[in-house]
Amino acid sequence: MRETRISLAHGNGGRFMRELIEELFARHLQNPGLDVHADAVRLELPPGDVMFTTDGFTVQPIEFPGGNIGSLAVHGTVNDLSVAGADPLYLSLNVFIEEGLEVALLERVIRGAAAAAAEAGVRIVAGDTKVVRRGEAAGLYLATTGVGVRPAGLALGLGAIRAGDRVLVSGPVGDHGTAVMLAREEFGMRGDLRSDAASVHPLTSALRDLPGLRFMRDPTRGGLATVAHEICRASGLGLQLDETAIPVNDPVRSVCEILGYDPLYLACEGRVVAVVAAADADTALQRWRALPAGAGASLIGEVHTGPARVVLHTELGGQRILEELEDDPLPRIC
Repeated sequence: MRETRISLAHGNGGRFMRELIEELFARHLQNPGLDVHADAVRLELPPGDVMFTTDGFTVQPIEFPGGNIGSLAVHGTVNDLSVAGADPLYLSLNVFIEEGLEVALLERVIRGAAAAAAEAGVRIVAGDTKVVRRGEAAGLYLATTGVGVRPAGLALGLGAIRAGDRVLVSGPVGDHGTAVMLAREEFGMRGDLRSDAASVHPLTSALRDLPGLRFMRDPTRGGLATVAHEICRASGLGLQLDETAIPVNDPVRSVCEILGYDPLYLACEGRVVAVVAAADADTALQRWRALPAGAGASLIGEVHTGPARVVLHTELGGQRILEELEDDPLPRIC
């Protein structure tokens, strides 16, 4: 492309739009299933339960340490399928571009999406492009749809949780939310903390054959505490968390102490919270810790009968009720 910035002509269906699709999107997202001239694509699916998800991404800044909105969109969609017990297979990618966006930035975003898809083993097979007038968007928005297949008979969900089940997290929490905030250089702070954004499929597939696996979730917006509240609200059971067992990286802890945030409410984009029967908890933990992505995995809590609330046993020996999130825990990141 000769142009350095996106114009409204790149969304009018004419030559500029054709060049944008063929010379930027198709060049980076090339795979056997991507046909930029077709209105629909045929999918070949293996036996099992077909799983379907959709998501939107509006992160600011568009680029941050550890990724960009393109890789984040792929990881987020792949992870929603993965925690449902599925093998992610296909994605669609819809791009909403603000007039004036630098073409070089858009190209880096699409390269990030392509690299994340290749690493996760999924194919981006369809998409759409829209250009909006200057001032009508924050540079770039993405929307995705994902399709995967889950082994027949694998039933996971909040309704399967029972008293006595154990809760695990696959690694330190709050990295993504903190990394994005530091990338904005707000509050006079900056740092080199990288987002944890990544595919969690290796983590979820490692547990799928455990008979006591009840539920998995990736703690994105609202973080670990919000997943804990989902568990209590859906099951009618209480949840006790051990603060000393919850892994938090030092940079995240420092930022939270300075600004008064709680890392348990900050977003993760490459972690999994799993609920498993007590008999399988040690096995699940060992399997995660044997993986590079799960080296920091920890057993952090237990489901119990009693009031449906989240209680944190603090490192000082006391107890604190974790309230459900109401206000944004920090400036909106997605």
